[in-house]
Amino acid sequence: MTAFKIGDPLTLNRLYGRSSGHKLRQGQQELIDSLLPQIDVPAEGPITSRTLFGDDRPMHFEIGFGSGEHLAYRADLLPDHGFVGAEPFLNGVATALGHVRDGPLRNVRLHMGDALEVLRRVPDESLLMLYLLHPDPWPKARHAKRRMVNDGPVGLFADKLKPGGELRIATDHPVYLEWTLTVMQRHQDRFEWLAEKAGDFLDPPSGWIETRYGAKSRREGRRPYYLRFRRT
Repeated sequence: MTAFKIGDPLTLNRLYGRSSGHKLRQGQQELIDSLLPQIDVPAEGPITSRTLFGDDRPMHFEIGFGSGEHLAYRADLLPDHGFVGAEPFLNGVATALGHVRDGPLRNVRLHMGDALEVLRRVPDESLLMLYLLHPDPWPKARHAKRRMVNDGPVGLFADKLKPGGELRIATDHPVYLEWTLTVMQRHQDRFEWLAEKAGDFLDPPSGWIETRYGAKSRREGRRPYYLRFRRT
């Protein structure tokens, strides 16, 4: 078990990890230049359903959406809901924009950068669903404070979810699984773990699509774990 470290992503005020990879193709760069400004999360002010979509609708938030497969799938499945995704990796944002264009998905807003900065601007008790899928495990003990599942962020998640809202976490890393369950146990006053049998966290929940990362994980022999927590 990895020891608890002082500090977490809420107090470090620094976004770790790379922000870009290979050079974008021309079509991807055009999406960054033209489509992203149309659906970008506002740089200032509260992040509300009315601000983003012009009406009152259930709101979903995905932290670190990768290439956007899950976000796009859920948005297509629930067209009358609003979806906000934040991802610091340029190439992932470009791929996600392709999904939005091809949908076409009019109920998606994206932020390229720090998810927690945006999440802080969401009014309390506004979100129906919050997704944290395959976050960087930061497996070394000295990096544990960088993990998104830490006491500060989990408290923020609880603030932003409606009572009865759901936090979904997926990981294929055993250390991160154990760490997550340990941290969430400290927040039992605000979250209820929705698992009564092994299959409840070994099998994907309803409305789930396997991402490219998830498929790669299975090919390489790693088992994904699916954790669901209800805001009490």
